[in-house]
Amino acid sequence: SFTMNTYLFVYDLMQFCGHSWIFTNMIIRFMSFGKDSLADTFYSIGLVMRLCQLLSVLEILHILIGIDKSCLFPRFLQITERIIVLFVVINSQEEVQGKYVVCVLFFLWNLLDVVRYTYNMLAMTGIYYPPLTWLNFSLCILLYPLSVLAKAFAICVSLPYFESFGTYSVKLPYPFAFSIYFPYVLKMYLLVLFIGMCFIIRNLFSEWKAHLGTGDIKKKS
Repeated sequence: SFTMNTYLFVYDLMQFCGHSWIFTNMIIRFMSFGKDSLADTFYSIGLVMRLCQLLSVLEILHILIGIDKSCLFPRFLQITERIIVLFVVINSQEEVQGKYVVCVLFFLWNLLDVVRYTYNMLAMTGIYYPPLTWLNFSLCILLYPLSVLAKAFAICVSLPYFESFGTYSVKLPYPFAFSIYFPYVLKMYLLVLFIGMCFIIRNLFSEWKAHLGTGDIKKKS
């Protein structure tokens, strides 16, 4: 329907503008200040990054109500991974925010999203550029595993701080007499992260074959 297509176009446009601003800001800062810009990446673009990731939760709703034909579970995994790493791990530990891995992670996320939302916007208007289509479905296969490694590294870097400060660790009162030690939760999540990566990569390959596997670039249905 025209209304839904217009809504999706506006949503993709907002995400494109947000991620393009972040991506451009990171490049300009690096060209201007060099390595010194890496340490304060989170402080300069963290707010916009958090807004874009919160907005991405709407994509789960889009799939549930049927206006987006993407697979629900892979997209849910990708969104929750970012939410957990950004808000639970990075945002809660100021010492982690200045690490270089945050800059690497943000760079990978925004590079993927600038391409994806550009492709989605044009697809909403019925425009399909073969190079952009190829880039959209191929780049994610190359960069997604790297982003997972960066997420895992960010979690590992954060563990000593969660252990020292006791952030999110909870000791339940009597009669439960049960404690939740959050570093253990993060270590278990690392396993979930890599298991989810295998599932998502398989889905990415399926999408690549559906759009590019025959050598002809097909339009989205």
